[in-house]
Amino acid sequence: MLKVTLSKSTIGGTKSQSATVRGLGLRKIGQSRTVEDSPAVRGMLRKVAHLVRVEEVAE
Repeated sequence: MLKVTLSKSTIGGTKSQSATVRGLGLRKIGQSRTVEDSPAVRGMLRKVAHLVRVEEVAE
């Protein structure tokens, strides 16, 4: 499991970056969400790595 926290705004980013952040379930800066660790999620995180913080969490 991964804990993903939105640390920067999506304003000024591309539409696909905003959509990726929304797809991860994040809306506000500082909001966190726990997501499954899968290749699809890892790809999403790579795309918006400059906007989020990621921590591994024990299940």
